[in-house]
Amino acid sequence: MSGTDRTRPERPGLTPPEDAVAPVRHPEAPAPGELLGAHYDRCFGCGTGQPHGLHLEARAGDGVSVRAEFTVKEAHQGAPGLAHGGVLATALDETLGSLNWLLRVIAVTGRLETDFVRPVPLGTALHLHARVTAVHGRKIYSTAEGRIGGPDGPVAVRAEAVFIEVKVDHFIDNGRAEEIQAAMADPDQVKRARAFEVNP
Repeated sequence: MSGTDRTRPERPGLTPPEDAVAPVRHPEAPAPGELLGAHYDRCFGCGTGQPHGLHLEARAGDGVSVRAEFTVKEAHQGAPGLAHGGVLATALDETLGSLNWLLRVIAVTGRLETDFVRPVPLGTALHLHARVTAVHGRKIYSTAEGRIGGPDGPVAVRAEAVFIEVKVDHFIDNGRAEEIQAAMADPDQVKRARAFEVNP
């Protein structure tokens, strides 16, 4: 092993440690079936302000789970007539990230591992389901899958992920100032930020 390999930070594993705990849905989490909405208008995954974005809509599910859907459009293709793999990974990441609404924490993707099971043609509605499997300190372990044509259709993509809980300063310190200021001036963003004040 070279010296640079030894200094590289350890990647978070996808298997929860033995002392991880079962996830607990926050008592003030959105009710099952409730539309979660975009966390930021300019987000490529869920924002309505991105003309070529996924416009993914997620709804709270039972327990600590969410369901989401998006339709593969022409701007989302990689191979002719098929969804780009990176777009499918983005849809999984966005759906997994929506789980944080149910825990009432702010968290970012630490690791995402995706399996591409079958091609997804343009015009296809991809139905996604994600759930939290365990929590260990600041790490949130979760899984997701996307099915073609309906919630019971054939599986096209699967993912496992680890999200890391962060404070809002993570975005303030690392984001571009003009976007941060615009988001903080947006009344919807202010309302969303207050929803997470239970975990300062």
